[in-house]
Amino acid sequence: MSYQLPDPLEERKHSIIRKTGKQQEEKIQCNQNSVAGAVSQRACVYCGARVVLNPITDAYHIVHGPIGCASYTFDIRGSLTSGADTFRNSFSTDLRETDIIFGGEKKLAAAIDEIVAAHHPKLIFIYSTCVVGVIGDDLEAVCRNAEKQYGIRVIPIQSSGFAGNKNAGYKAACHALLNLMGEENPVEKEAGINFLGDFNLAGEIWINQSYFRRMGLPVVSKVTGDARYEELIKAPRARLNIVQCAGSMTYLAKLMREKYKIPFINVSFYGLEDTAKSLRKIAYALDEPEILQKTEVLIQEEYDKAHLALEPYRARLAGKKAAIYVGGGFKAISLIKQFRDLGMETVMVGTQTGNSDDYETIRQLAAEDTIILDDTNPSELERFMKEKGADILVGGVKERPLAYKLGVAFCDHNHERKQPLNGFVGAVNFAREVEQSINSPVWHWIRKERRAYNEK
Repeated sequence: MSYQLPDPLEERKHSIIRKTGKQQEEKIQCNQNSVAGAVSQRACVYCGARVVLNPITDAYHIVHGPIGCASYTFDIRGSLTSGADTFRNSFSTDLRETDIIFGGEKKLAAAIDEIVAAHHPKLIFIYSTCVVGVIGDDLEAVCRNAEKQYGIRVIPIQSSGFAGNKNAGYKAACHALLNLMGEENPVEKEAGINFLGDFNLAGEIWINQSYFRRMGLPVVSKVTGDARYEELIKAPRARLNIVQCAGSMTYLAKLMREKYKIPFINVSFYGLEDTAKSLRKIAYALDEPEILQKTEVLIQEEYDKAHLALEPYRARLAGKKAAIYVGGGFKAISLIKQFRDLGMETVMVGTQTGNSDDYETIRQLAAEDTIILDDTNPSELERFMKEKGADILVGGVKERPLAYKLGVAFCDHNHERKQPLNGFVGAVNFAREVEQSINSPVWHWIRKERRAYNEK
């Protein structure tokens, strides 16, 4: 008796939308829990919490669990620092079989004692992992005792990997940040902003800060790229929160609006269009004539310069086809606009952690017959990239080998990149990288070798 395996695309039809005809009315299902195996690429709860909190430059991070969990997220973001580099280190309780049987609370307390004695920290984060969620160690009690004993902040993060998906880890990190900021709601607010959701990959937050300085706009706190303890505890004093990474930080912005009465707006500093739009949104939200005037001068100067620099790249990229698979929805939306500005067509777009609002915006921006995906896998990416004839894939480190295998150009838009892609200067860097990758002669030889191999 034969058994036919189900078609994985049929099983996932509500996470894959082809924008054409009647199916445009379908709602893509997103933010679902990860499924073990090849169906999902979403990371676990612990990973989501760690990627948000790791860039805090002077924080100590203790991973309460097996050593593999600490190794998995060691230096997980390519964040840069203007001060301390404590976050480059990773600490673990290295739970073993006997610890799992008898409990790991004493081992965790000893780890805190050791770090305090050796490093004299101001802030320690404690992460629970899957094993801890199963054996039931009381992280809160251990952290409370350590805070009383040493007079420092020791903050627990309930991030057992199996308890949801990466978005749940974002929320756990947001609660830890709110815990750090404290209960007090300052009566007097400072004439400045909190910048939420930039992790200073390749020094990008410094580019944004240069724009804010030219606008006459102080930054009270950065959450969490190039942030530090003394800065984060001042965050409740800001007049406005601006949120770039909506997937990880909108939840915190809503909590801060409720607790500290700080309004927030969503921004994106990827591409000329969204950068200019975001700077204006900030200026109008603060409603100060001097800031508005300086903002318009800044936009005019930088936009004209970048627009001129992009012209030769537009000429060499016109008509090319792009596939997008990134982490957050805000980034995918900005990338569609960037490719459109370069004269390119986006034929496939997907995210790991986008929400329903993100996908609705993507649907409106995307051209007819664009494939829209949520939490896809390499098999689906390969199938649709071949079908749509994509010339380049924009993604992260996990997607790079697939692009090269297919003989398709690749642009890294994730944690590991070394070149800033945000702001006006980043738009030019992005166009240069895309053009150089697509028009590299290497793809001709790779495709030639593949054809020769297939003919054997």
